[in-house]
Amino acid sequence: MTLSTHVLDATTGTPAAGMTVVLRTDGRERDRLTTDADGRGRFTGPGPGVHTLTFATGDRSDFYPEVTVTFTVTDPGRHHHVPLLLSPFAYSTYRGS
Repeated sequence: MTLSTHVLDATTGTPAAGMTVVLRTDGRERDRLTTDADGRGRFTGPGPGVHTLTFATGDRSDFYPEVTVTFTVTDPGRHHHVPLLLSPFAYSTYRGS
């Protein structure tokens, strides 16, 4: 199973390059990455269960120093994509493909 993310800065209309993203499982840090020039990153093998992605958004939002998205993996054989659209006073996420 793979897990990917894509962070877009809605204020500038550009990818959020250089953002730290931490993957946790059962509250324990499993892995971390820094988004690439296109605002993307990929983790491998988080497996089934409840996971969180914590995005260090403080460089792009004075209001949200970080955003944490909690999600459940029920089919570890399937790719999961968790994108984040960020603006100074709002954010959204969804189950991507």
